[in-house]
Amino acid sequence: MSDGLEDVVAAHTVLSEVDGAAGRLVMRGHSLDALAGHTSFEEMAALMLDGFVPNLPRQKQLQVALGEARKELFETIVSDAVPAALSPVEMVRAMTALIPDGEGAGVVLKLLAAPAVFTPAALRLRRGLAPVAPDPSLSQAADTLRMLTGAAPTPQQAAALDTYLVTVADHGLNASTFAARVVASTRAGLVSAVLAGISALKGPLHGGAPGPVIEMLDAIGAPADARAWLEAALDRGDRLMGFGHRIYRVRDPRADALKGAIRRLGADAGRLALAEAVEQAALAILRERKPNRTLETNVEFYTALLLEALGFTPDSFTCVFALGRTTGWLAHAHEQIAGGKLIRPQSVYVGPQPRQAA
Repeated sequence: MSDGLEDVVAAHTVLSEVDGAAGRLVMRGHSLDALAGHTSFEEMAALMLDGFVPNLPRQKQLQVALGEARKELFETIVSDAVPAALSPVEMVRAMTALIPDGEGAGVVLKLLAAPAVFTPAALRLRRGLAPVAPDPSLSQAADTLRMLTGAAPTPQQAAALDTYLVTVADHGLNASTFAARVVASTRAGLVSAVLAGISALKGPLHGGAPGPVIEMLDAIGAPADARAWLEAALDRGDRLMGFGHRIYRVRDPRADALKGAIRRLGADAGRLALAEAVEQAALAILRERKPNRTLETNVEFYTALLLEALGFTPDSFTCVFALGRTTGWLAHAHEQIAGGKLIRPQSVYVGPQPRQAA
């Protein structure tokens, strides 16, 4: 038995391969390097769902269909009736739960569109602002940013968000994807599977982690203060956010993809100089203090920098993660349903046995 199901094979999949030893991520036969920065959200969704969803529009038609789905969701679900006291991810989850459950291309389109509509709406409602209606003519990434700020994004900003959404589209049997597959295996419906994914993703050991990277950078303040702050944090027994990964034993390839996306936003975008100083200091300290462990930069570190540069607040980072990962959840749900097998692992009882009568 392996705690946490580590090294237990629970599925055979055509969707993604995570090679932690080589630092390589493959999705539907394409390396991350070939996808990130070269593929739009719509193209990635079409690639991941290819062969799984009959009648799902392709290429340009998918962008049009997603635009119409965003418009419908805004008109039928988004309202100030959703409690603004909830956290953004809980608001997104609550609004997603209002989508009628089921299967088919129509449900898939709504679920792909949902985080793009609900995340900006949740953030604006929490600030006391009216949600901005979608523009169905735009791409998903561009419209998400427009609904967030109320202004049209630059092509570079839309491309940066596309890069992020593609980078996090799928990543093997991570906790949220496995949760989505378990629910899908019961045939509860795609909405239920995605809700399971969101619920798992919000945990701080999974998708809920990028926000603390911003807190760390805020606390450090200046590149010259990086090493002293990091040393003090480790002396207290704190974990350095954005470093180390359960799977990767070398640098997380997604970190470089996102770092490149920040650079393409322009020299003044984000806090790249501070982040690079913190990264260099952290890696040096970790090598000194933990020479027997491989602790490299992970996806959380540059996720935080990129999403902050695009105008998302740290408490919404998990929602944007869900916008990208819903593509993978839906693909895995369909793959699980096609296999027809209910996921039902065994457990080993280690509690007390009933006493025998004398």
